[in-house]
Amino acid sequence: MSATAGGGERWSLAGATALVTGGSKGIGHAIVEELAWFGARVHTCSRNAAELEECRRRRKFLAPPLSVCDVAVRADREKLMGTVRDTFAGKLDILVNNAAQVVVKPAVECTAEDYSGLMVTNLESCFHLSQLAHPLLRNSAIASGGSIVHISSIAKATWAFQGS
Repeated sequence: MSATAGGGERWSLAGATALVTGGSKGIGHAIVEELAWFGARVHTCSRNAAELEECRRRRKFLAPPLSVCDVAVRADREKLMGTVRDTFAGKLDILVNNAAQVVVKPAVECTAEDYSGLMVTNLESCFHLSQLAHPLLRNSAIASGGSIVHISSIAKATWAFQGS
């Protein structure tokens, strides 16, 4: 166990490995930092190379290399998981599907392309990355096995698909 900043006891992730998609900002940024604080080796990705480089500069504790990856692109997801496999010697303890997109306009104005982009980023990518991660998660060093966390949405009820 490790002590928290508030003095309480919490778990340790020393030696654990994690992949957090969309980890260069927002919720993903916080998740990456928290996992690393608890001792995990964290790999993250972003579709924006400049944001990823800034992330690398700010977070010296991340497992290099970080990956430029658009989770909406199947080949990018496959390349990402290959990099994670090689970086973490064939094992992964935690997969956090965090990368997401939102369409900020009334639902009646959304096109088929808007909807398709939303679904491939927020749903299909989670399913596919989970499939790709399965062999690595089976090799998890954590006694209870690997874990998958799905977030994959940044929509807020107050503004997503307004005017529906």
